[in-house]
Amino acid sequence: MLGTAAIEVDTIRVEVPQVTVRRMPQPGEAYDIVEIETDRGTTVCQYYESAGARSGVVMVGGTGGGFDTPARRLYPRLAQDLRNDRISTLRVQYRQPTDLVESTVDMVLGMRYLESRDVSAVGLIGHSLGGAVAVQAAANDPAVRVVVTLATQAAGTEPIAGLPRRTAILLVHGDADTVTSPRSSEEAYRRAHEPRRLVVYEGAGHTLDEAAESLYVEVKAWLLKHLPGTLV
Repeated sequence: MLGTAAIEVDTIRVEVPQVTVRRMPQPGEAYDIVEIETDRGTTVCQYYESAGARSGVVMVGGTGGGFDTPARRLYPRLAQDLRNDRISTLRVQYRQPTDLVESTVDMVLGMRYLESRDVSAVGLIGHSLGGAVAVQAAANDPAVRVVVTLATQAAGTEPIAGLPRRTAILLVHGDADTVTSPRSSEEAYRRAHEPRRLVVYEGAGHTLDEAAESLYVEVKAWLLKHLPGTLV
């Protein structure tokens, strides 16, 4: 059971009463299903646990819903591989995948779950709408040490300017993205503080499939560099 959460998204304050958590092993899979139940509904997650991990990563997709992932299965690849670096990972499925406020609630609940598993430093990754969700969620929790946005939308990324100084920010976009403009990431980069990095892949579209291998290396390296105790 997790405690009460108070979440603020674009000046909207959301009170989430005490929640109930169910964890269900999935035979033959690398993850367990975690259901986080509140009065707003049930947030379903895939939990890839690394025994004894003190760092964790929460991943969210865009408006497609489900366990959405960009870049040719980037999220499940990272989730499985990061366990070898003592990083636990939670993939979050939105309850309402077009709603920034409710999607941020989902991500924050996922962060709270990792913290209940003794994770003290958190990285957030979000694609498209999920980029804004990650920024909003980071503004709600001082445990966040890394934010990675992938082809982010512009709306909702304004709080990036006020994130704690120790938060390392990586922004990635494709210059052939016809869904969200690369200018969204460029503007967020201008507002962000150091450490920050902007990567624009030539010829890559919204899902970043064309840059999948380079993106995997880039994101993993950023996480290992900036999550404490993970880079050897």
